[in-house]
Amino acid sequence: MNGILLIAHAPLASALRQCVLHVFPDAHDAVVALDVQPNVPPEETLAQARMLLTQMARPQTLVVTDVFGATPCNVAQRLVDGVRSKLVTGVNLPMLLRTVSYRHESLDALISRALIGATQGVMQVAVTAPQNQARRSTHDQDHRDHQQ
Repeated sequence: MNGILLIAHAPLASALRQCVLHVFPDAHDAVVALDVQPNVPPEETLAQARMLLTQMARPQTLVVTDVFGATPCNVAQRLVDGVRSKLVTGVNLPMLLRTVSYRHESLDALISRALIGATQGVMQVAVTAPQNQARRSTHDQDHRDHQQ
């Protein structure tokens, strides 16, 4: 079974891991988080990430980060080998839930599942007025809205 290593700005990685474990408590050993702390050199973060990857002892690992081009992603790019570990950036909770659901699949299939989960999890939700209530126009300004 594949492992999932979250590398993100503190405290996002740990928070996302906790959300995943809320839904999938059995994934405790499969999902590991590394919070990138401010003012910590990238080399130190890379060393921590290598240690976590080794401790996971999984045949393959999907590494996910929060923002492309930021320190967590830059560290992860130096960490993954493209064979036993691969990188996806732009993590969100729907992506992680989908990834954990399919963590038994091949690493390439897991990447596909992650990308689908991420994009399908982002949508505009229609807001309808409750019955018997008229919706207020978005251009109307209630004088009470800006009182302090």
